[in-house]
Amino acid sequence: MELHTLVPELSVAAQIAASDLAALHAAGYRAIICNRPDGEGADQPNYSEIAQTALGLGIATRYLPAVSGQVTDAEGAAFGALMRELPRPVLAYCRTGIRSTTMWALSEAATRPLPQILEKARAAGFDLTGLLRRIANGGKTPVEVADARHQIVIVGAGSAGIAVSASLLARDADLDIAIIDPADVHYYQPGWTMVGAGIFAPATTARTMASLMPRSVHWIKAAVAAFEPERNAVILDGCRVVRYDQLIVCPGLKLDWHAIDGLVETLGRNGVTSNYRYDLAPYTWQLVRQLKRGTALFTQPPMPIKCAGAPQKAMYLSSDHWRRSGVLDGIDVQFCNAGASLFGVAAYVPALMEYVERYAITLNFGHTLSAVDGPARTATFTRARADGTTEAVTTAFDMIHVVPPQKAPDFVRVSPLADAAGWVDVDPATLRHKTYANVYALGDAGSTPNAKTAAAARKQAPVVAHNVLVGLGQLAGDARYDGYGSCPLTVERGKIVLAEFLYAGKLAPSFPKWLIDGTRPSRAAWYLKERLLPPLYWEGMLKGREWLARPEMVG
Repeated sequence: MELHTLVPELSVAAQIAASDLAALHAAGYRAIICNRPDGEGADQPNYSEIAQTALGLGIATRYLPAVSGQVTDAEGAAFGALMRELPRPVLAYCRTGIRSTTMWALSEAATRPLPQILEKARAAGFDLTGLLRRIANGGKTPVEVADARHQIVIVGAGSAGIAVSASLLARDADLDIAIIDPADVHYYQPGWTMVGAGIFAPATTARTMASLMPRSVHWIKAAVAAFEPERNAVILDGCRVVRYDQLIVCPGLKLDWHAIDGLVETLGRNGVTSNYRYDLAPYTWQLVRQLKRGTALFTQPPMPIKCAGAPQKAMYLSSDHWRRSGVLDGIDVQFCNAGASLFGVAAYVPALMEYVERYAITLNFGHTLSAVDGPARTATFTRARADGTTEAVTTAFDMIHVVPPQKAPDFVRVSPLADAAGWVDVDPATLRHKTYANVYALGDAGSTPNAKTAAAARKQAPVVAHNVLVGLGQLAGDARYDGYGSCPLTVERGKIVLAEFLYAGKLAPSFPKWLIDGTRPSRAAWYLKERLLPPLYWEGMLKGREWLARPEMVG
């Protein structure tokens, strides 16, 4: 935890954890302001977790969230009011510290000279030049004044962003590429199911972003606030402007924990867990080991979500542990799925149903989790009736594995790049934007109707890399993405149903049937998932090695 002092009564920081609060209390901090909305990152604790721990230490807390890069004058005024109200010194935090610094600057703009604000922010490690231009320009960011310009700008340094940058450089090592992402850590999220089953250690799924960023790429360690595609500009947090010739958008998606009433207040406690967050997957394994009898609920929200099979993977691996431990007969396992079927591709359902029956799992289709009461150990679902109406159903639990609803990041949903549902509106084959010919999207934020998996991003990256070079006039003919997605369904420890499919659910096995029959549980598929896919991810996909991922060419 690194603290940046702006003025004696205020310091700012990047995301803090509840475990940091004792040290902050010992350092004399008497109040904390959270300027980061819940659900921005997969490793982010919710504000309520911070506030609960702070309460026990006598530290005052306030929640004043702001959308990255879109801090308003009203939020600046509210920040100033909190500074007058709260005991001092105060620590304000967000994802990187820039939003908190921006709010402070706006709150001080009427009483402190702008050069002094700029100087104090710079001394603390934050560049507010763009914000001062905005203040001087009557509240608008002049995009004609660019802080940087690059041939190719990539928004997001997750699996899709790193992979597509590596694929581009494999084709032309002299490209001028910038990646915009504020995160310090990169996660192998497909491994979190295995963490939640005690198979992988959490640390094996995380590496520093700096260690993975291609050497020749310019890393802009900032959050994106907005897109100005008509002017080929990206607006960053702090009102800085980056211009581009070609833009690739791949920021992932947003986990909407707040969409379920009461969930954020009880995550990580009271038997409530989720493998969709890095710090909670170990708690899943703890709960599984501790449970000897009772009710275990596993939920799945409406589509789309990342890795549609992950909700039931957790259920099968947990049930397998209980079976091997001899306690499964005393545990009522229920799968509460907002959808109407076990899996979207029918060919894989028979094998999955065999495990549903083996583990005596109750399937509750048309059940959407709407509320969780952790202390009472109850979950409330909205259940769809056959006549189209709905009813509320409350179920007691001893353990619940929750998968939150998911949507595109806020700055994507409100942008000119978004379709009516909020996703980046691209052609499903070329992954080129339907309106802006120099904009592409891949990974979870795109509008393509494929499964949102790392395997899909691995196939999409070479397609986008080729087509971007076509846009730059260096190549000819379009590359096309066929909708490939893969979901290794971990049905027991040591066996996997390897689902591989294209658009419209067409089966697309990568291996001969004698080696891996994807419609049947397989030890070979488990070996692939446990031993081969992690190094393939770190040393193959993220390094631009396109094994089994060469794109189809047309024209």
